[in-house]
Parts: sequence; structure tokens; C-alpha cells
Amino acid sequence: MLERSKAPASLARRVMLLVGLSIILCLGLLGWVIQQAIEQHFADMDGNELTNAAQPLAMALQNQPPDAAHLDRTLRGLKGISFTVFGPADKVLYRTPGPDLHFLAAQARAQIDHRHLARFSQGDHSYRGAALIIEGSQGQPYKLALAMNIDIHQHFLTHFGKALWGIMALAALITILAARLAVRWGHAPLRRLSADIRAIRSDRLSNRLDPRQVPAELAELVAAFNDMLGRLEDLFERLSNFSADIAHELRTPITNLSTQTQVALGKARSAEEYKEILYSNLEEFERLAKMVTDMLWLAQTDNGNITPALVPLALAEEVKGLCDYFELLAEDKGVRLVLEGGPLTVQADRHLLRRALSNIISNAIRHTPAGQAVTIRLHAEGKRHWVEVCNPGSPIAPEHLPHLFERFYRVDPARGQGGVGLGLAIVKSIARLHGGDVTVSSTPQRTCFSLSLP
Repeated sequence: MLERSKAPASLARRVMLLVGLSIILCLGLLGWVIQQAIEQHFADMDGNELTNAAQPLAMALQNQPPDAAHLDRTLRGLKGISFTVFGPADKVLYRTPGPDLHFLAAQARAQIDHRHLARFSQGDHSYRGAALIIEGSQGQPYKLALAMNIDIHQHFLTHFGKALWGIMALAALITILAARLAVRWGHAPLRRLSADIRAIRSDRLSNRLDPRQVPAELAELVAAFNDMLGRLEDLFERLSNFSADIAHELRTPITNLSTQTQVALGKARSAEEYKEILYSNLEEFERLAKMVTDMLWLAQTDNGNITPALVPLALAEEVKGLCDYFELLAEDKGVRLVLEGGPLTVQADRHLLRRALSNIISNAIRHTPAGQAVTIRLHAEGKRHWVEVCNPGSPIAPEHLPHLFERFYRVDPARGQGGVGLGLAIVKSIARLHGGDVTVSSTPQRTCFSLSLP
């Protein structure tokens, strides 16, 4: 059982997903940067306060041994600062009321570094602290651990964070909604374009989309669609003409067969007369069979069902063989065949090449006045090899030249005698199967068909 392939996400959904993620990431990053900057600002303020508080305490310890009365007098100018003085082996020499600062003694440094302030909580309060190593008045080392209460800062940061992320969420929502409206507004030309395309029917293929009415990004798409529409219109027109041509071409032999049969049945006839009627009907059947065969071959060519068997061929020898084949027909018409050009080698399907050249040469013989010559010239230009078949006679009007290779197209009934109007169409199909082409030119002096092969 075949699995149904999952349809790709819509353009609007893709754009909104990308825009939404980008907005959320950008606003999230901005909020984080703002919050970190404010926290760092408070940390710097706290570090400055701790440094300012440590200076008088350090001077007091450097001038005399720790004395409670002296340190109490020093504390009068310090508000909100708790500290502990540690002696040898981290023995507490002096301690103010407040948090336990024993753990800071192990982190003591020569000076307070704002980047290494300790942040901790005890009970229901939050603190930021640091520890200094101080050399006493008699050279003995002391450790001074300080801490300050930062509950106010934390309270501010908590409320500020909630407000900040609320604002960021609201801004993201508003921005995404605005982006959604912008995407919908931006896709409006696509919806109008789809409506215009849906309005085109098989009887309105002459309609074209106006590239001036769409944004620049869609102009190329509209131009490509108009080009495709032009090809479809041409194909529909050719199909309609082809159907009419088929009906016209089949009507004539069928009418002839019907008429001859009715005449034959009108009265009793001799065996010889019936034989002549049957021969006449056989000619019509053969004409019908050839038409159907040619039409089937052209259909197979259009569908890519025919692949030429390419082999190296001596072009001059192939053309000379065809000249020998048509020699009797040319003599009956009083026409000479003249071959010009040196030896050329082409990669071609021998059967198809002979069929194409036969159609061109027989057509030239048929329209060459008696006493004149059909000239077949072989030459090479770059990587192309050319076979030109030229014959004198009545010129073909310029308006007919572009249509000569269309199926069932005839300039006039006289030029269509002996065929059904598919010969030149077959020539063009064979040329294209080989990667070549066929062209025609006509002047008052002569008409030339040129077949090019790689």
C-alpha cells in the first residue's frame, strides 16, 4: 500500500515560524543582557561599598592589635556592613552581629576583587561578601571578612525581572501578530494571482496575466506562466486544426469508397468492371493506411517512443543511392538529379535518414518543371552537416513558409497532389530526433529545403 506523502508546510507557516523564533530569541537575548547588566551594576556598587568599608577596618588592624572598643568606634560610620576578624588558624578575634562568615576566610585575597564577590543566603536574607588578608601592626596576618545585606537589591531584581520578561513577552506577541499581518498582506498578490489563474479556461487561453500588476518578485513567475500559456494556446490551436485536418483528409477517401461502392451496387456489372472498382478501392485503402501509419509514427515521435539507432554513415553514398532510386521517376518527369559536394560522415539512423531525404527529393522532383534539374548539395559548417535540395519552379509565398512543416498543411491543392500533407512534418520530426533541424527558403528562381545534422 502506497503511503501518502506529507504535504510541505505552507509558506506563511514557514515564515511565521522563522520570524517567531527570531523574535523570541532576539528579545530573550536582549532581556538576558539587560538583566545581567543590572545585576552587574549592583555587584559593582556592592563591591565599592565593601571596599570603602574595608579601608578603615584594615587601617585600624594595621595600626594596633584588634581591640573591640577601637573597632566599635570604627563601625560607627559603617551602616549595613557585617564583618569578622580572624587571627591565626582562623580564630575569631572580633565579630559583629550578622551572618556567619567563617566560609569566607578560606577565600581571602590581598584585595577585594569585584569579579570574585561571594553571594550567599543565610536565614531569610541574602548577602554579598569578600575577605581580605591584612598584615597587622606587629607583622602578624589577619583575615577580615565583610558582608552586606542585599535584600533590597534582590527584591528590586525580582520585580524588575518579572516586569522585564512580561514586557518582552508582550512585545514578542505584538511583533509576531504584526508579522502575521505583514505576511498575509504580502501574500495578497499571490492570492489574486491564483484567482486570475483559476479564471483561465480552455476557451480563454488568449488571456494573459499583467506582470505590471504584481510585485517585482512575482514578475518572473508571471512571465514564465504567460510563456507556458502561449505554448498551451498554440498546442490547443494545433490540436483543433489537427482534428479538423484529420476529418477532412479522411472524408475524401471514405467518400470516394462510399460513392464507388454505391455505383457498383447500382446495377449488375461484369467481372472486369468489379475488378477495376476493387483496384480503385484498394488505392484508397492504401492511401488511408499510409495516412494512419504516418500519423501513428508522428504520435510516437511526439511521445518520445522512437529512439534513432545512430551509426556512422557516408552521407554522399546514401544520397547517391537515393538518386539512383528516384532516377526513373525523374526521367518520367523530364528532370535531372545533380549531386554536389564531397564525402561527409554523419551519425544517423540509416532508415530514418533515407526516409527524410526521400520525402524532400520526391517533393522536389514533383514540383520541378520538365527540362530542369534538382540540385542536391552536401557541405559542412563547423560541427553541422547540411543537405540542401533545391529545385526551380513556382515560388512559395513568404506567408506559407513558416507553416510548411505543419501536419496536413498545403499551400494549394496542386502542391499537395500525391500525398496527404504529412511528409514534411515527418522530415522535421526525423531531423529533431537526430538533434538537427530542417528549414526552407523560396525565391522566384528556386526553392531550397536544408536539412542539418550534427
